Amino acid sequence: MSDASIAPVSLHAVEEARNLTQGIVRRTPLIHFPHHDPAANIHLKLENLQAIGSFKIRGASHAMALMSHDQLREGATTASMGNMAQGVAWNARRLGIPCLVVVPENAPEAKINAIHHSGAHTRRIPFADWWQILMSGDCPDALGVFIHPVCDPAVIAGHAVIGLEILEDLPNVDAVLIPFGGGGLALGIASAIKAIRPQTSVYAVEPETANPLRRSWAEGKRVPAPYEATFVDGCGGASVLPQMWPALRQVLDGALDVSLAETAEAIRALAARGRIVAEGAGAVSLAAAHAARYVSLWQHKNIACIVSGGNINLPTLARILHGETPR
Repeated sequence: MSDASIAPVSLHAVEEARNLTQGIVRRTPLIHFPHHDPAANIHLKLENLQAIGSFKIRGASHAMALMSHDQLREGATTASMGNMAQGVAWNARRLGIPCLVVVPENAPEAKINAIHHSGAHTRRIPFADWWQILMSGDCPDALGVFIHPVCDPAVIAGHAVIGLEILEDLPNVDAVLIPFGGGGLALGIASAIKAIRPQTSVYAVEPETANPLRRSWAEGKRVPAPYEATFVDGCGGASVLPQMWPALRQVLDGALDVSLAETAEAIRALAARGRIVAEGAGAVSLAAAHAARYVSLWQHKNIACIVSGGNINLPTLARILHGETPR
C-alpha cells in the first residue's frame, strides 16, 4: 500500500457506493433511544442488524463489487479482528470464491467461529505482526487479492453510505458519535455528513484501554497509546494509521474515550431499554453520549450513535448483563 494519505470520500463516490451495494447490504434503521437523561435526544443507527452483525459488510461489499471476476478468481484475503473478516468472507461465499483471513491471536472466539461458518480459513498471528499488516498494507502469502480493512478507499466509501442514511432519517442531526478502530468508519461517515451538513459535529470514540486517536488529537500529532486487549475488541488500537491521520483531522470535530465500566453500562442499557445486543465497540458511542464529562457537548441536541456491531461472545455478554465489567 502506498504511503500517500487517504483523502476524505467525495459525495459522488458515496452515492456510487450506495447504488452498487443496494440489494446486498441492508439499510439499517435509525431509532430513538429511550433514556432517563433529558439533556440529549439520542438516536441509534443499528448496524448490528446487518447480515453479519456489523457495518463491515458495507465496505467489503463495495470493494468487491468494484472488482472483476478475473481479479477475484484466486480468492480474497483480509486482515481483521473479526467483523471485516466476516464481511469479506460473506461476500466470498456469495461470489463462490475462496477466502483467507489473517487474525490477531486475541481475536474473540465468537468472531472466529463466525468466519469459519462463512466458509473462510483463518491464520492467527501475534497482534504486533497483525498490526504491522494494517500499517504497511503488505500481507505476506495473501490468497488472491488483499482487501485492506481500513485504508481501501472503496471500503471507506461503502461505510460512508451510513452518513447519507442518517441525514435522510434525521435531517437536523446535531452530532454523530462513531466507534473508532482503524478509522475507516469514522472517515467515511464524517466525509458524507460534512459534505451535506457541515454544521453537524462528528466525534470518534475509543476505549480508554486503546485510545491513540484521543491522545493524538490532544497532542496535535500522531502519538502511540498503550494497548490492552479487552472485551472492547472491535475498536481502539496501538496507533493511528499514518495514511488516515490527515483526513481524519479534516473531517472530525474531536476524539473521545470511555472506560470499560461505561461501555459495559451502555451494553446493559441497550439490552434493557432497547432489547439491542451490542458488542463492546458497538456500545462505546452510547457510552460517550451518557458520560457525565461530555454532557455539555450534547445538551438539547439531536445525537446519532453508531451501534457498529453485535458480535459479542455470549459468556462475556452474560457477565456484563449480570453487572460485571470483564477485562
